[in-house]
Amino acid sequence: MASLIPEAAHKVFTPETLRSAAKQSERIHIVPVRLRRAIKKILREQEKPHMKRKVLSLSESFSEIKDVNLQLATSTSKELVEDPLKSMERSKRWKIKTSYGDIGLKYRDDETVAYVASRMPAVCSACHRVLREVRRRLPGFSPARVLDFGSGTGSVLWALREIWPRSLERINLVEPSKSMQRAGQSLLQDLKDLPLIHSYDSIQALTQNLEKSDREHDLVVASYVLGEVPSLKDRITMVRQLWDLTRDVLVLIEPGTPHGFNIISQMRSHILWMTKRKCRKSDDACNEASKDLVGLKSGAFVVAPCPHDGPCPLENSSKYCHFVQRLERTSSQRAYKRSKGEPLRGFEDEKFCFVALRRGQRPREPWPLDGMKFDTLKEQHAKRNPEDLEIDFEDQFESEDEDIPYEEDPVSYDSDITEVDAIDEHEEEEDQEAAHADLGSGWGRIIFTPVRRGKQVAMDVCRSTKRDGSEGSFERVVITRSKNPTLHRQARRSLWGDLWPF
Repeated sequence: MASLIPEAAHKVFTPETLRSAAKQSERIHIVPVRLRRAIKKILREQEKPHMKRKVLSLSESFSEIKDVNLQLATSTSKELVEDPLKSMERSKRWKIKTSYGDIGLKYRDDETVAYVASRMPAVCSACHRVLREVRRRLPGFSPARVLDFGSGTGSVLWALREIWPRSLERINLVEPSKSMQRAGQSLLQDLKDLPLIHSYDSIQALTQNLEKSDREHDLVVASYVLGEVPSLKDRITMVRQLWDLTRDVLVLIEPGTPHGFNIISQMRSHILWMTKRKCRKSDDACNEASKDLVGLKSGAFVVAPCPHDGPCPLENSSKYCHFVQRLERTSSQRAYKRSKGEPLRGFEDEKFCFVALRRGQRPREPWPLDGMKFDTLKEQHAKRNPEDLEIDFEDQFESEDEDIPYEEDPVSYDSDITEVDAIDEHEEEEDQEAAHADLGSGWGRIIFTPVRRGKQVAMDVCRSTKRDGSEGSFERVVITRSKNPTLHRQARRSLWGDLWPF
């Protein structure tokens, strides 16, 4: 549980540690070896004729759902103003009747196999990117009990095994499609040291089969599922139930589209509003001496990507907050995905929107640049020694290569290599460095790709405008080499999705 941290115990950053603390993005994700093997195995066992056609049909179904959702938002805007919780029943959908209404695309065996072959690696990579950031922002957080709502074929489960391989004890999966459940079980057949896994058809079935003390989960994840629910009322009902099942952290992930951003923004606003209302009621019922204790145990704040808990500054604008994760395509993706007359690239970029919320109050951390003094370029030149004028051409070329993200097509494909069993897919990465960005409001978020022009870097940053993180804004930040060469070097190496210190 998050707690208020006294000012005297704050972490002191240096120009060297700022970069490692701010880095949250991942250049390219390689799908785990065991998952690639499991996908190949299930495709061999359930190979069906005309797989390329089925993959194309699944892709068209997703596009049709997206188009319908965009039309739905326009056609029902007047109704939402009159009644925000009114169900939207006119969507052109595949119908699955549940207590939540229509749940969108019905995954039969053909759609499930096509999903495993084409979409599962990308979804797993996006989930890995999000959960990896949660681990970096919460170094002491190690979930033992996890709920995966809309689990599908188990993309979140595979990401969890990479991020927290040792702490997981029990994972509850909620997935209404029997075909998806069977595929997820087949993919896990050859794995060892798995936590206790239980599958349920709905949240109601989960709550009926679990004791009240076992219903709370350290981590609850809902990935790529809310967008298939046409009713805003049903989405709010789902998220409220998921929040009630959350003991610590709730993560919501949707495709990186305007519709996906709207869903994430609405659910983020609703949870923050709901918890603030409960806090006000608790404060009214308690005396002054116990208000601080109540504040620590109630409320909610955003862990990522937002650096604040105020209204989203991109609402009602032409921009929308989303991120991208590049992944190396597996051999099955390259075999079944269709390209438009050109050779299929060896990678693809999965765009996604997400929010991670935690129970409690946002820690009151000093801003990372407080008390730091940076020399200007003239001051640095005045202090330099004659040996500093020597140029290391190799370092110069390496730094230039680092400045160009998401540009080159990988030549070799690691997914085609038959790896030996000695490879440890849980190998610790550079994100285990000592420097981590705290949860205070002093870290902004780079929303789009930084623009480098000559000796200046322009970045679009979502940042907090108040020390307590209650309000935020979207600003264009320009860093020049002459005024601050240290931050300019960091800006040139920053990527879309990284943090930026204030």
